[in-house]
Amino acid sequence: MQISVTVNDVPFTATIENTAAGQELLARLPLTLTMEELHGNEKYCYTGQGFGGESFVPETIEAGDLLVFGSDCLVLFYETFANDGWSYARVGKIDDPAGLADACGAGSSTVAFEPIA
Repeated sequence: MQISVTVNDVPFTATIENTAAGQELLARLPLTLTMEELHGNEKYCYTGQGFGGESFVPETIEAGDLLVFGSDCLVLFYETFANDGWSYARVGKIDDPAGLADACGAGSSTVAFEPIA
């Protein structure tokens, strides 16, 4: 399923996986979060509501990956890098991450997740 993801007023589309974490996100739409900067490659937000799903350890995290860290931390990655062994549950992926890093900018970002009509 595709959704709209707007990062600091810049629109993207994302494909949500048919996973427990992906379905949890879909059930919460529309959702607007203030996501904080971390490591110069990701934006994250502790939602206060747990996501289900099996964790996995990706060898490489790609720009556009939308994952859950722990039980309730939604993470949007805007740079590709080798993972140092951290576990995540898969939610989905930005379909075309070109321009995502620029849209994220420095500091916190407002990220809106909405269904596509």
